[in-house]
Amino acid sequence: MVIALSVIGGLIVVFAIFSIYTVKQQTFAVIERFGRFSRVTAPGLHFRIPIVETISGRVSIRVNELNVKIRTKTNDNVFVDLLIAVQYLVDGKDRVWDAFYKLTNPQQQMESWIFDTVRAKVPRMILDDVFEKKEEIATDVEESLTERLQYYGYSLVRALVNDIQPDAGVADAMNQINRQQRLRVAAEHEGEAKKIIVVKAAEADAESKRLSGEGIADQRTAIVEGLRESVSKTSKTLGVEAASVMTLVLMTQYYDMLTEVGKNSKTNTIMLPHTPGAVGSIQEQIISSLEASKKAGIEE
Repeated sequence: MVIALSVIGGLIVVFAIFSIYTVKQQTFAVIERFGRFSRVTAPGLHFRIPIVETISGRVSIRVNELNVKIRTKTNDNVFVDLLIAVQYLVDGKDRVWDAFYKLTNPQQQMESWIFDTVRAKVPRMILDDVFEKKEEIATDVEESLTERLQYYGYSLVRALVNDIQPDAGVADAMNQINRQQRLRVAAEHEGEAKKIIVVKAAEADAESKRLSGEGIADQRTAIVEGLRESVSKTSKTLGVEAASVMTLVLMTQYYDMLTEVGKNSKTNTIMLPHTPGAVGSIQEQIISSLEASKKAGIEE
């Protein structure tokens, strides 16, 4: 009796062990009874009848990605490899049966559809357009797959053109062209920069000369004003005519200039008049110039 109970208990334990199964999150299990579809079970703990019911398979509803490398030729006879990435998933529990039973190898079937779409599109485009219109190629792949995948229980998330690789020789030629273009642009920018530097230097030099000229003019104005006051005061004090005082001042300024020139050791030999008569001649020339300027101003 005890042995019989032990056997029965053991059978119950074994039955329980083989009856219990779990389904992971984001996954559904397909249960068949005697080889025929029975039900789809959601994530969690479940029971089945051992031997009678079997777990035929598990279907994930997470996003899957299929990468397909396609080699084709463009309209300008360049062979190019395109790397297409397709993201897809099973469209919920209600579509698990379609996804599990309708297609033996979903990825292989999708590859065939992608190949058909890309090879119908790219040969009508030149290589430059393939690079510029990669989004358009991806859109065509999406439109081609969306309806087909829905029939088999799948939902398309997105299609991407991840990479475009022309033949090595063509790629080298393109890189060389781009390099030459960049060098030309760099040379243009360098030339423009040098031009700006030259222009700014010229403007700065012109401004410097303008300010220097204004400074010299102000200095000479101050000198003339000082001489005028000095001559006026001396004339009043000594009772001497202004012309005589001006002659004396000019002689003093002239000899001061000779002294300064002589102090400079780097000064070359200069022949300058130094007699009072010569200074008087310089005075007469200055006065004549001033009178001529004054008359010209009156006539205007």
